[in-house]
Amino acid sequence: MATPRPSTSYSYASTSRTSDQNGYSTSASLPTYGRRPSTAGPSITRPSTARPSSGRRSRAGSIIGGGDAQQIICAVSEARGISPTVGLAFVNISTGEAVLSQICDSQFYVRTLNKLQIFDPTEILIISTAGPPNPKSKMYQLIEENIPGARIITIDRKYWSETAGLEFIDQFAFSEDVQAIKVAIGGNYFATCCFAAALKYIDLAMSLTFAFHSLRIKYQPSEGTMMIDLSTIQSLELIQNIQNSKSKDCLFGVMNETLTPMGSRLLRSNILQPSTQKDVLNQRYDAVHDFTIKEDMFYQTRLALKSTHDVEKLLTSLIVLPTQPDIRYSEQSINNVMMLKSFVQSVGPLFEALAGAQSEMLVKIRENCRPDIINPTMKLIKQVINEDVTYQKTPLDLRNQRTYAVKSGVSGLLDVARQTFKEATEDVHQHVTDINQRFEMQAETRYENARHYYLRLYESDFDGRAIPNILINRYKKKGFIECQTMDLMKLNQRIQDSHLEVVSMSDKTIQELIENLRGEIPSLYQVCESIALLDVLAAFGHLATSSEYCRPELTDCIGIKSGRHPVREKVHQQKFVPNDIYASQQSRLQIITGCNMSGKSTYIRSVALMTVMAQVGSFVPAAYASFSLIHQLFARVSMDDSIEANVSTFASEMREMAFILRNIDKHSFAIIDELGRGTSSRDGLAIALSIAEALVESKALVFFATHFRELAQIMSERPGVVNLHLAVDMSEDNTMTMLYRVGEGFVKEEHYGLALARVVDLPPQILEVAEKVSKMLDAQAAAKKKSSKAFALARRRKLVLGLKETLKQAESGPMEGKSLLSWLRRLQDEFVRRMDQIENDVESSDSDAGTGEEDGGPEETS
Repeated sequence: MATPRPSTSYSYASTSRTSDQNGYSTSASLPTYGRRPSTAGPSITRPSTARPSSGRRSRAGSIIGGGDAQQIICAVSEARGISPTVGLAFVNISTGEAVLSQICDSQFYVRTLNKLQIFDPTEILIISTAGPPNPKSKMYQLIEENIPGARIITIDRKYWSETAGLEFIDQFAFSEDVQAIKVAIGGNYFATCCFAAALKYIDLAMSLTFAFHSLRIKYQPSEGTMMIDLSTIQSLELIQNIQNSKSKDCLFGVMNETLTPMGSRLLRSNILQPSTQKDVLNQRYDAVHDFTIKEDMFYQTRLALKSTHDVEKLLTSLIVLPTQPDIRYSEQSINNVMMLKSFVQSVGPLFEALAGAQSEMLVKIRENCRPDIINPTMKLIKQVINEDVTYQKTPLDLRNQRTYAVKSGVSGLLDVARQTFKEATEDVHQHVTDINQRFEMQAETRYENARHYYLRLYESDFDGRAIPNILINRYKKKGFIECQTMDLMKLNQRIQDSHLEVVSMSDKTIQELIENLRGEIPSLYQVCESIALLDVLAAFGHLATSSEYCRPELTDCIGIKSGRHPVREKVHQQKFVPNDIYASQQSRLQIITGCNMSGKSTYIRSVALMTVMAQVGSFVPAAYASFSLIHQLFARVSMDDSIEANVSTFASEMREMAFILRNIDKHSFAIIDELGRGTSSRDGLAIALSIAEALVESKALVFFATHFRELAQIMSERPGVVNLHLAVDMSEDNTMTMLYRVGEGFVKEEHYGLALARVVDLPPQILEVAEKVSKMLDAQAAAKKKSSKAFALARRRKLVLGLKETLKQAESGPMEGKSLLSWLRRLQDEFVRRMDQIENDVESSDSDAGTGEEDGGPEETS
């Protein structure tokens, strides 16, 4: 274990200036925030004392700035919850760069420690209540042990302000990056607070600041997981339904077949941070497959999980100490020990249920649930707690179990108090028997926490006679009379006094037991996390078998056969129409056209949701599916004004697109729905076209749904672009039927507007002229495009690139020998035929242009 470093607490209370042990100047006077520094010199000055050399190259230097001994301030904050959410902010004073991150971590803070080890900060700031002179928090202790190269400094909680963090972003971020950064950190409260604390520390303790709009700020997700920004989480309804927050019609609601609170929390965390680690995902697929083929193991596992308590919450309560313990804390301590006993007993059946497991992950989970891991805990409990005592849920049973939890013989006074409790309880039942006989009643004895013991009788028992005066505190409830007697109230008080005395006498023994049990907490957390993961995997197994899901493959492209929308098929009664999907580098921008209500949005959302499911480790709703690992997921699908941000629909979508364009890369996947509809048609098309060009250059996989048919036409021969459409059946009686089936090419001009015009019975002359003009415009546009030399060149280039990709796939495919040779010959013939067709189209258009007979030429238009 590393030697603990001194911890410095800055209260900023005095008005003097002092220097800490490393020479950093600490100014106690509170400067005005957002002050503009002098422009006469550099905006940032280095402290007088450099970071002490540790004799090794700084990892932060290699990742952030590329130099040794950099000055990096890190602020760390965590949520007050069972599953830690940790915010981090790294500010590199040497390079003028800031990185913000927020992580859903485990009880051991593995991802947080990994992030800290990567950046290797000079100082680590933590809220003052988490460190000396207060008891050190678990996160504080782990950072102290695992990050030996940094000083830990505690600062007051008031400097961790989200409002101040957002103001600092406005003031110090590059002007063009401000809105994109705000989109990225939306909902990441703890990361924003950490950024405020880091900058205030630099300002107050080190007397340094930055020039306005000079700090490079970026949001970075935790390594090994997919980044999904808040807007995408909301618009894809990953966790919550947009229309009804209580509805289960969201991805989490569909996938949440877990049986334990820990499993549910882990599933939620995984959906928000899908894995990008291929080995981990394949292990999860193997585990889910194991459950799908071994029915007995699956059934026994689910049965054992049903009896598991919320152990994460339980273990957290065991390590939290109140400043002023009271009798309620003593009672809860006994309850916690009984719950822990029940949990430890439930681990055995899980270990037995997984006896037939063959997948690596299930075998590892079973190893973590071995009896020798939990036996020390059970041994400690058995030394103090009666073997036949278990955790109960009803108030009376729970009180009785608390009373008799500690073994007899531990304390003579405790045994006397329990005897008093027992006798008083017997007196209650005897008293009820006596008054029943005396007044010829059939009163039942009931119990609740507020009234303790009370009586319940049928109203009909007193038809034709008066209710005895001995029955007091009477009130009627659904044909019953609930009441007490004066003697019963005295006995209740006597029993309560005896119970409190028992609890008080048991408390010392129970607290000693809990103190001993704390030594087993790390191994119990490991068991707990294993059970949570097992619960999630079993839930995936349930989904796979009950909903006809298939196992995904991890490849270098997205290929899905008969893919379905996981939420829509659960919500709607009618059968969902499946579609095939294919996306690779040569078909990375897919432009989907079609009329309203044809299913464009559902189609592109289904791809995004299946991608998330695959990278969570679940099977997906398809007959076959392969996915490339996506590191960033983006969605631009909302059409709402942002009242809070005082922006219109168009401004909102432009801000979201600015964020996407600044962060998208070849490992990203994006879905964009109806971009540009918030402004005029001409401007919207121009913006959509320029953004589409940028998305193609990014090498990311993009599904772009649009009503701009011209966008599909202009981009059709661009390398990497594929046009698709959602088919509609236009019948002769002028009705439209949505087929919800994807077809190749952009939507052929079926003139949906004209079809709707016929439905409303416009005059035939108007419809006739409209159809003639529409066909003429189409013919002119097609002829002009067809005769373009540049267009022909683009078609040739796209054809050659497509051939290259096909050959690369064949190289790694299963075909060989004669079948491969035959396939190559057919491919060659097809390539030559299509290349000749391009040449013929150019020659034909040139000939038509020379004779003036092209479609839409002068003769025809005149």
